[in-house]
Amino acid sequence: MILLISVFAGITVGLLNARIKKQAFQAPDLRFTWLAVVAFVPQFFAFYLPVTRDLIPDSLAAICLVTSQILLLIFATLNRKLIGMWLLLSGLMLNLVVISINGGFMPISPNTASNLVPVPIVRSMLLDERFGKTKDILLLPEETQLEWLADRFLLPKWFSFQVAYSAGDILLAFGAYWMLAYQPLHKERD
Repeated sequence: MILLISVFAGITVGLLNARIKKQAFQAPDLRFTWLAVVAFVPQFFAFYLPVTRDLIPDSLAAICLVTSQILLLIFATLNRKLIGMWLLLSGLMLNLVVISINGGFMPISPNTASNLVPVPIVRSMLLDERFGKTKDILLLPEETQLEWLADRFLLPKWFSFQVAYSAGDILLAFGAYWMLAYQPLHKERD
C-alpha cells in the first residue's frame, strides 16, 4: 500500500514537474523488466491469488517470499544507476535480511497486528505462526531478530485501509517516489 501511494505521488509530481518546465515526462528507463515480473510471480501465487495461497504450505510460501526478494534485489542491482534506485535497493536489502533471519516471513508484533484486525482474532492466533495468509509472522518483539526492521509502522488512523510496513518499505517507497518524480526531463519538440 505504501509503495502504491509513493508510485502514484511520484508519477504525479513527475508529470507536474515536466509540465512546469515545459518538458516531456519520461518513465524511468528500467532494464530487465521481465526479471521484476518473474520476481513477483512467486509472491502472487503464495500471497495474492486466493486459489493457490490456500494450497501452498507455509514452508513453501516462505521460500517463495525469499526467492522473490532475491530476484527483486538482482533487478534493482541491474538498474542501480537510475535516480532513487539506491534507496529502493537498500529497502529491498533490509526487508530480505529481516525476512530471512525470521523464518522466511516478515515479523509483526501482536500489538501492531491488533491495529489491523480485531484484538480477539489476534489473541486466537498462535505466536511464531503466519499472520493469516499474509507475508507476516506473528512474533513478540523480544523474540524477533532485528525487530526494528519488522512491520511495525502503521498508516495514519484516518486512512480507511490499514496496513503495517517496515523501515525497508519506507526506503522502497522513497526510492520509487524519487525515481518517478525526478527523472531527467526531455525538451518537447516543436
